[in-house]
Amino acid sequence: MLQAKFSVEETQVQFLNNFKRYGFKDKSAMLREAIEHFKKALDLESLRKSAELYSEIYSEDDDLRELTQIALNGWPE
Repeated sequence: MLQAKFSVEETQVQFLNNFKRYGFKDKSAMLREAIEHFKKALDLESLRKSAELYSEIYSEDDDLRELTQIALNGWPE
């Protein structure tokens, strides 16, 4: 596993020091889980924005809606 050096606020250090209270074996495990959780939240937000953009484009593009309907012909409901 790689190591990195970074700075955190005093309150964040105090929070990390309570790693056992939250079921982690050490501060690093707690921090890795927090980073992974944040990454997933960012990925989800990116996906949501992409879906909103696609929805906006779809609602404004008659040709795209028609093409979609043609593609759906023959698909079970």
